[in-house]
Amino acid sequence: MSTQPISLTRTRRDPFSVLFTGLTGVATLLILLILAVILGNILWHGKEGLSWRFIFSMSDREMFDVNQAGVLPMIVGTTARVILMTIIVLPIGVITAIYLNEYAHSTSIFTRIIRGAVNNLAGVPSIVFGLFGMGFFISFIGGRLDAALYPGDAEPHWGKPALIWASATLAVMTLPVVIVATEEALRAIPLGLREASLALGATKLQTILRIVFPNALPGILTGGILAISRAAGEVAPILFTGAAYYMAGLPKSLTDQFMDLGYHVFIFSTQSPNIEQTRPILYATVVVLLVLTFALNFVAILVRARMRKKMRLSH
Repeated sequence: MSTQPISLTRTRRDPFSVLFTGLTGVATLLILLILAVILGNILWHGKEGLSWRFIFSMSDREMFDVNQAGVLPMIVGTTARVILMTIIVLPIGVITAIYLNEYAHSTSIFTRIIRGAVNNLAGVPSIVFGLFGMGFFISFIGGRLDAALYPGDAEPHWGKPALIWASATLAVMTLPVVIVATEEALRAIPLGLREASLALGATKLQTILRIVFPNALPGILTGGILAISRAAGEVAPILFTGAAYYMAGLPKSLTDQFMDLGYHVFIFSTQSPNIEQTRPILYATVVVLLVLTFALNFVAILVRARMRKKMRLSH
């Protein structure tokens, strides 16, 4: 046992470290302050238009009338397109990431082309995805489905703006987020786990399905949460692919159009006959959109937390 006295004097801190710590702290507080100001401003102006009738009533043709406006169809439409988008993008993104991380050779030209495509896809403006969805999903896929399933029918069934095409367009837009997050989650799994599984006689596929994938699942769900966060507030990709200005009822099938909260905010911002009179509805709709986005994220975070807890207990 050492008999030397323990020095109680503090070590001198590097002034540059202190300055860097202070700058990062100020930057973090600045972000929180900006967020608080934005949310406070929206809540302050939106409280006049918020009511149970506004949230749970159907939209009327007189949507600019404060006494008749309702956002229930927009809430249902936004929730449906986000859930459908998540169902489409997660399997495709996860399988692609598993191939890139577990099977593909990192130095091959094919792998580099895929990674380059994913990186470039992340930088494409969202309005371009809307035009892509209109051309590829509606005209190409939808048009051919109509020709094959409904020959001779002049009315389009699949070749028109619809909930399924808007969700598929959003899935393409958020695909890079899911792929990158899943790859990071897979890389975080220790190599020793893979080697131990292979040493015990498991095949590579069994190792991936039973060891790697379950341990990476919380990170994969993080990618899903990021995709939901981005898709929930996007408007440009759904302008041409599924969002409707007005609908008398809720969408009943995947081929129906839908009303959307983000598109509704866009309408109130650009086509309102009286800006001052409809301002409370505009801010109240923004409040509902933010609450819905936070609620969808909260549900995804809750699922991820339950899976982490289940994994800790199983270990």
